[in-house]
Amino acid sequence: MRTALLLSALCLAGCGQDPLPPQQRSSTEAPQQQSYALDATRYDWPAASQGQALAGNVLAQNYYLVFDGSGSMSERNCASSQEKIVVAKSAVSKFISSIPPTANVGLYVFDHYGAQERVALGQNRSQLLQSVKRVLANGGTPLRSAAEAGYKALTEQAQKQLGYGEYHLVIVTDGEAGSNEDPESVVRQILRESPVQIHTIGFCIGEGHSLNIPGQTYYAAAGNPEELDAGLAQVLAEADDYTLLDYNGTEH
Repeated sequence: MRTALLLSALCLAGCGQDPLPPQQRSSTEAPQQQSYALDATRYDWPAASQGQALAGNVLAQNYYLVFDGSGSMSERNCASSQEKIVVAKSAVSKFISSIPPTANVGLYVFDHYGAQERVALGQNRSQLLQSVKRVLANGGTPLRSAAEAGYKALTEQAQKQLGYGEYHLVIVTDGEAGSNEDPESVVRQILRESPVQIHTIGFCIGEGHSLNIPGQTYYAAAGNPEELDAGLAQVLAEADDYTLLDYNGTEH
């Protein structure tokens, strides 16, 4: 089924027909089985963009990573003799290397060097891994700003893919948001108006985090390095299990 859907979408993009944006297709066109190509039939997302170039692969998976490099990540209180930032770098690097090579990956970091996108969505794995290595723990925890940046990047990519494909915002953090940086309102906006899936791994902070919204976001509490690795590995498993029919029938 996945292969047939992929070939159909590629034919639409390259056989002389323009694929209709998901929000313009009838609900009767929904696949009957699991679909690799997730789209936004339940949402008016993304908004149309005039003159936007079409992506080479409109069915691509997209993972936008938010990496917490705040000052508390320099602590050594998480079932390891190493600083949390060292453990997190290792786990995030493994995760990046395990993402399918056809997927687009982006990286946003807040650390000693500021809060900003370090690598735009794309397939430059070498640049991603080098950027992770350079993260230096220091500073605050601007989770709202990071979530907004991630959503903006994913939305722009969705315009290039006409809403087809998969969109995942993956956040690795070890603490609550800084002053005026509570991400909950942004998270609820994302869930309300788009099919973007939000995955958070809370490193040594338990279940009680503002990004843990039961039934709506994916949240994994990691109390040691092994659980951090497992939490990130689960992101890919959750992406494999997530289908078009799942979110067409789910209300946020």
